[in-house]
Amino acid sequence: MPTRRFFSTALLAASLAPAAGEAFADDTASFAAFVKAVKADARKQGISQITLDKAFAGVMPNQKVLERDRHQPEFTMTWSRYRDIVVTDKRLVDGRAAVAANRMLFQQVQQRYGVSTGAVAGIWGIESNFGGGSGSFRVVEALATLAWEGRRASFFRGELMAALKILDHGDIAPAAMLGSYAGAMGQPQFMPTSYLRYAVDFEGHGRRDIWHSKPDVLGSIANYLAESGWKPGQGWGQQVTLPAGMDAQGRDVRKPIADWAKAGVRPVSGTWVGAADTPSALIAPDGADGEAFMVLANFNAIRRYNPSDYYALAVGLIGDQVVA
Repeated sequence: MPTRRFFSTALLAASLAPAAGEAFADDTASFAAFVKAVKADARKQGISQITLDKAFAGVMPNQKVLERDRHQPEFTMTWSRYRDIVVTDKRLVDGRAAVAANRMLFQQVQQRYGVSTGAVAGIWGIESNFGGGSGSFRVVEALATLAWEGRRASFFRGELMAALKILDHGDIAPAAMLGSYAGAMGQPQFMPTSYLRYAVDFEGHGRRDIWHSKPDVLGSIANYLAESGWKPGQGWGQQVTLPAGMDAQGRDVRKPIADWAKAGVRPVSGTWVGAADTPSALIAPDGADGEAFMVLANFNAIRRYNPSDYYALAVGLIGDQVVA
């Protein structure tokens, strides 16, 4: 299998000695053997040869995919910094416009799945800027590259097989199956296995098109949250102030809102988003000196989409402000 050193020097291949060219040929042969094995496995799972021929046409190891996977930034970001980057004025303006332009569709989605417009819009906004962009990598090529490279081979091979099943079903053509370098697809940025579980044909046109169909995009996000335990009619949470000397106790310590209120917790907005007996928890992502939030069960549903407190808070805050 290729190593980190091979990929870091591959861009210099044209100026290297013939031995480097021979090494590249060996890796190309290795990738071809890998694809052959994947095709054989896919045929055993009922995927047609026509689908496989189209899916792998022109597919080669993608250097940009490997560079991004190997050189992901490693740093610690505070919640306040993350909020400044993600919950921007432009995103809120764009979000209000997107919700206004699709108000009837959002209402239909909420009626079917019980998930609030704000939560769906918040995820849509973070994942693709309300449909403005969702990745330009060929999903099959990206997943094949990562599965072949071997660092997380089992995971990406499973995602690759799921992508081939999607293509075989006819939901999207190979050339239009675009996503991130890691294979997250379409406007909701679903991995292929998530697509198979949660994507819906809300538009009723016989395909689950999370790349181009707004009804399918919004319906699929809502279905994901509904299947993740979203409680209809309940919010995600809200920003609060804590009394002096009180520490947020984290997501695992749940109490009725009334109990927190008796302890001196107060909503920044002036009103509580849930009934007095609603189970809730307190989190302070930047510690005692930063912002504090009371979160409800739907906060955890959002975390099923992306297991990050920062992400779930940003979804909630964006959603609240674009539907206000």
